[in-house]
This record gives sequence, structure tokens and C-alpha cells, in this order.
Amino acid sequence: MDSKIYDVIVCGGGPGGVCAAMAAARSGMKTLMIERYAFAGGMATAGLVNPFMSYVSANGKNLANGIFNEIIAKLAENGGIYFADNRVFDDEIMKLVLDEMLMESGVEILFHAHVCGAKRSGGKIESVSAATKSGIQEFKAKIFIDATGDGDLAYYADFKYEKGRSSDGACQPSTLCFRIGGVRTPYVMAELRAHLTEVYLEGKAAGKISDPRENVLIFNTLRDEVIHFNTTRVVLKDSTLSKDLTDSELEARKQTKELFTFFKEKSPYFKNAYILKMAAQIGVRETRRVEGLYKITEDELLKAKHFDDAVARSNYPVDIHNPAGSGTVIKRIEGEFYEIPYRCLVPLDSTNLLMACRAISSTHEAHSSLRIMPVVASYGEAAGIAAAIAVKENKAPAEIDGRILKEKLFKD
Repeated sequence: MDSKIYDVIVCGGGPGGVCAAMAAARSGMKTLMIERYAFAGGMATAGLVNPFMSYVSANGKNLANGIFNEIIAKLAENGGIYFADNRVFDDEIMKLVLDEMLMESGVEILFHAHVCGAKRSGGKIESVSAATKSGIQEFKAKIFIDATGDGDLAYYADFKYEKGRSSDGACQPSTLCFRIGGVRTPYVMAELRAHLTEVYLEGKAAGKISDPRENVLIFNTLRDEVIHFNTTRVVLKDSTLSKDLTDSELEARKQTKELFTFFKEKSPYFKNAYILKMAAQIGVRETRRVEGLYKITEDELLKAKHFDDAVARSNYPVDIHNPAGSGTVIKRIEGEFYEIPYRCLVPLDSTNLLMACRAISSTHEAHSSLRIMPVVASYGEAAGIAAAIAVKENKAPAEIDGRILKEKLFKD
């Protein structure tokens, strides 16, 4: 495998990575996707992040790009999504669906491979290294796509980046998602959330719960009596540092135990409850943001700005979980949707690198909106298409006219 020179190598198999890889392979590119886990899906599977945040405008317009909608359709075919809103999904079915779609698209897959280095000459990445069961392997390609979530490839190749908020560099907190089964309640979800928040605040006041979050956040699942929790909050950690990331995992599981124990003790609906599942890894909201040809801002999002070279659309609000403790800032989009320009995907000074993860070029505030999975999948697909154009036309990604991508991605 490592003796080949690929047209496109995608580092990371999360929502952005799988869509980038499929888009490139379907465009005729010899494509390799390198993924650290034993399965694709990233935060949708390993991170247990669920449900998808809204990707439909107030006027009913589907804002997601094509491959993401194909994933939704495949989940539906396999009984893996809640039909009422196409947002609550089965993470195990997701793994199966992504396996099938990647292989049908002709993507070469390498699981259990963690990107750990890169060689760069000028603005060009010559190769990427990955730690695998076979040892450190080196891979070469004409175009590389960074879908690592944290911008790891761009970091290893020494491209410029920012991290966290401008005042002190602190990033949004991380959250370990988990599920509790055996919850028997007459409440609808909003009522159960209010009840659990009351119990939760009692636990915090009594010193039994250390979680700094201000309330309980829960969601339905596809299983009876199973509740999904997005409630833990680990603050003031840098998830690009191995020790901080380790400490975050330990702290989040400690919080999970505290929450479960107190709910089981105090809520009559948790009498027969049990911890069904914890995510394989903590959900990281924010780390690096790689500086690109264009940096999208909070003001542009809130004013629903459109771009000639747009490659993704969203109406998800600015959603900043306090990097230092309690509280969440929510700011709604003033129009139907905003657009993300292709230039945000192209790192400064690069000649063969594209971004297809939450680390695209943006401010801290704008990042809090464009980080969600349907949006990442959309600009991931755009990165895959752009990579194919770059190879076919022997161009650097910066030389591609983003208006062509917009025409390919949007029919309106």
C-alpha cells in the first residue's frame, strides 16, 4: 500500500473525510482514506455525537450537500434513522452504511492508522506518515485533504493556524456523550430534561456533581427507554496536547459516574437505569483553525452572507459553550442561511492541501456554528471535488475557481 502514489489522500474518516474521499473517488481519483479507528464516522460513531443538528432552513430548504443526503437515505433503508426529522440516527448502522458507501465509491481504506507526521517542500506536502500495526508508513499523493478534526496534517506540515478565542486562546469545552438505558418515564423529552435539570442542580449544590455545565442536555434515541446525554463538560483543556486529552477523558468519565449515580439515587424514573454506552472518545468541539485564503467571521454568519464561491450552507446558530465554566451563548442567524466560501478550505501558502474538517479558516465565534456534522460533511464533499479538479487540471487548489464548485454543488 505504501509503495503507491495516490491522486488524493484523505487523512481522517469523520463526516468531512468520508464525503471528501467518496467525492474524490467518484471523480476518478485513486483515493486513500487513512483513519485511526477501526471504522469511519468520527464524531458520529467514535464520539457518539447524536443527533445531527438541523440542516433544514426555516423555509424547509435542505441545506446539506449531496453525499450527506445519500448517507441519510442509506440509514433510512437500513432502519438506522428516525424518519420524523432525519436527525436521530443509529451509530452502529452508521458504521455499516459508511463501509458500504466508501467501498462502492472505490475508496481505498486504511483503518488503525494514526497520522503522525508530514514532509513539506515549499508549499507542497510531499508525503504523510501514519503509525500503523505494520509500523510507521509513508504515503504520497498529488493532493492531500486534512479531515483530522484538529488540523493535524496542516500542523505537522507547519501551516499557520489559530487556536481558541482571541482573548486567551481558550477553546470550547469538550463533552463525553453517553447513554443510559432502563429509563422509564411518562415524560416527553422536554419535561424529562426539566426534571433532570432540577435533580442535577440539587446534586451540584450538595457537592455530589462536579460538572460545570448549567443544565442537563438529553436527546431521544431509536431505542425504547434509552436516553442520550450530552451533559458532561471539561473546560480549560487543550485537546491537541496528549496529557490534556488524557485528563479530559478521565474527568469526563468521572462526571458521567457522578451524574448516573445521583440520577439513579434521586429520580424515580432511573430506578432500573444502567449505563448502556459511553463514547470511545470525548467529543472535542474546538482546537486548531488553519488560516486560509479567507477567514469567515461571526458577523458574516449572523447576517446570512452569501458568497460567489460558496461550497456549504447552514442556518445553525453561533453556539459557544463557555470555555471556562458554565453558560452557553446562542446567537441566531438573521436570514434563511449563510454560506461558507471555498477559500476557507485552502490553507495559506499551500499548493496541494485542502481542509475538510472543523479546522477550516474562521474566527472562534464563526467556528462554533460551522463545526456541526452536516456542515462539515458538505464542505468535505466540496474538498473532494476540488481535489479531483486540481489533479485533472494540474492546478493548485488556490487556482481553482470556486464558482465552478458552487455550480456543481448547488442547483438553485
